[in-house]
Amino acid sequence: MKDLGMSWNEIKSLPRHELDGLLLAYTNYNNIHAFDGHTAKEIGEMAKDKPKLRAQYNESMALKAKFEERAGLRKKAKVLSFRELL
Repeated sequence: MKDLGMSWNEIKSLPRHELDGLLLAYTNYNNIHAFDGHTAKEIGEMAKDKPKLRAQYNESMALKAKFEERAGLRKKAKVLSFRELL
C-alpha cells in the first residue's frame, strides 16, 4: 500500500470492500501501463524470446481499450454486416 501513499493506520481504518477496490484499481492501473513506452513492433521483437509477453501485451491493450470505451475516449466499433463478424 506504500505505492498508494497510505499509512498503516489508514489501512486499518478502511473497510475490507474499500481495500479490495483500491487493490483492484491499482492492479488494473499497473496492467494498463505495464507496456507504456513500447511499440507493438518492439513487443513483437521481444516476444520472439518470450512468447508469453505477447499475450500479456494483448491483455493489457484489451483492458486499456475497455476502460477507454467506458470513459468515452474511444468509440466501440459498430458491426454493420455479417461479413465483418467473420
